[in-house]
This record gives sequence, structure tokens and C-alpha cells, in this order.
Amino acid sequence: MLNSLLQLIVFKRYKGDNRSRRKSLFPVSSYKKAKTVRERRHIVRRLITSIVLISLGILSASFGLRGFLIPNKLIDGGVTGISLLVNLLSGVSLSYLLIAINLPFIALGYYQSGKIFAVKSIASIIGLSIAVAYIEFPIITNDKLLIAVFGGFFLGAGIGLAIRGGSVLDGTEILAVFINQKTGFSVGDIIFIFNIIIFSFAGWFLGIETALYSILIYLAASKTVDFFLQGIDEYTGVTILSRRSKTIKLMLMNKFHKDITVYQGKNEYSEVEHVYSYDTEILYTVVTRLDLSRLYDEIYRIDPDAFVITTPIKEVRGKMFKQHF
Repeated sequence: MLNSLLQLIVFKRYKGDNRSRRKSLFPVSSYKKAKTVRERRHIVRRLITSIVLISLGILSASFGLRGFLIPNKLIDGGVTGISLLVNLLSGVSLSYLLIAINLPFIALGYYQSGKIFAVKSIASIIGLSIAVAYIEFPIITNDKLLIAVFGGFFLGAGIGLAIRGGSVLDGTEILAVFINQKTGFSVGDIIFIFNIIIFSFAGWFLGIETALYSILIYLAASKTVDFFLQGIDEYTGVTILSRRSKTIKLMLMNKFHKDITVYQGKNEYSEVEHVYSYDTEILYTVVTRLDLSRLYDEIYRIDPDAFVITTPIKEVRGKMFKQHF
């Protein structure tokens, strides 16, 4: 019995020593440690950024609602517009309506975009409801045109900031994307039809003038959302085909400090029933709209016969691009 116990103790000790020996033989590399730390920092940074953007979005949207729309009995499009319309017609608290009407859309978003998106969106909408209920904002103006422009601006800014933070304050686009997947109608068309219905009801119950000002609010809000999502830069992709591609490539790198993608291609053209071809480099780079005019001048100064294609780009991501803009 005693011998068996001693053998068990010795075996466990040997096993523990063997494990520690294996750990010392195969230590975690400094690269893996650094990578883990970097990933954690990135997650924390993204989380903080998301919280800040969503919080600013809630404040901006609630200011647009309390400072402009609600006191003057005007509405917006989307789910927010439905909530405002029902509030005006029934007297039910707007805070409750924002949560109740958005919930089905958030449930849909859970299946489309995942749990994190749904949780963020629910938190954002609850935050907006609390802000609308408890934060007192001054009534800025009674001029309906100013209300339409600036009320739409602050509401759109709030929605745009929330989207950049990874959530929504209005579930309309979730529904639009879902219907698009099922029917093939474009997201823009679905949102347009959705809002036409809302503003038609607004015109019927609140009057044509109110509906028209509400349409202005929606237009101002939607343009502001686009601005916050796409930014002021409005990147443009530029594809260049030229016999003097090497000179143009150097110009792009030296004068514009751009990174370039180079494709190997072949150019073919015909003259009097003869087909000619030559190998060429196809250059691709990304510039802002502020650089575009100057870029054209430089390209055509080098090669007046250069073939240039430009395509609009909504967003550019990645350190390689950002460090040059």
C-alpha cells in the first residue's frame, strides 16, 4: 500500500516536471505574444471608438428630435418617421414607440448581421429613447425651413455616426436589405417606396404642408448620413494605359506619393485591316477628388494619348492607402 502511494507521488511529480520541461523547450515566441497584445489593443480600440461614435450619434439624433422636429410636429422618414407619426396621432410616448417599432427590424438584423450588431443596435435605440425622454434640449427655432434643414442634419448625423459605430438608430435599411435579398428590388428603391407610404400618411393625417417639410427633413438627413459614411474625400480609382507608363509611374510615386498597382497587359488596335499589338503596363491608383484635376494635367503632359479611366470609390481602407492621403 505504502509502495503504491510512493509510486503515485513519484509519477505525478515526474509528470509535472516533464510538462514544465516541455514548456521550457517550446516557449511562446515573442512574435506570438506581440501579436496577441496587438490584437487585444485593436479590439479595445475598436470597442472604445464604437462606444464614442454611438454615444455621439445618440446625442445628435436626440437633439435633432427634441430641438427641432418634436416641438414643431414634423416627422422624418423610416422607422423614426413612423414613430413620430404614431406619437402625433395617438399620444403614445415616443421613447416607447422607438423601441417597440424598431424591435422587429433588429430581430431581422440579428439573422442578417449577427449577434454583436443586434446587441449594439438595441443598446443604441434604448439610449436614444432615454435621451429623448430625459434630456432637455432648447427649442432652437420655429422657422420650418430651418427646422427641415438643421433638424434633418442633426438627425442624419446621429444615424450616420451610429452606423459608423456598428449599429443603427433606424431599422429601415435592415428591412430594405432583407426585401432586396428576397425580391431583387434595389435597397434604394425599397427605402424610397417605404418613405413614400409614410409621407402619404403624413399628408393625409397632418396636412400637405407638414408632409412636404417632412420630405425636406428626410432629404437633409439622408444626405448627411451619406456624408458621415463616405466622408468628404470621395476617393476615385484611376486606371491608366499609356506607352509611357514607366514615366507616369514615377510621376505618381514622386509627385503624388501614391502606391500603384501594376498589371501586365496587351494593347491591340487596327489600322487599314492590320491588327497591331504591344505589351503594356496598366497602372491603377487611388486619389481624392482634390487631386484629380492635377493628375490629369500631369498624365497628359507626359502622354497626350494616354487612356485614363476613373471610377468613384465610396471608401478606402488600409494603412497603405491612409498614410498617403
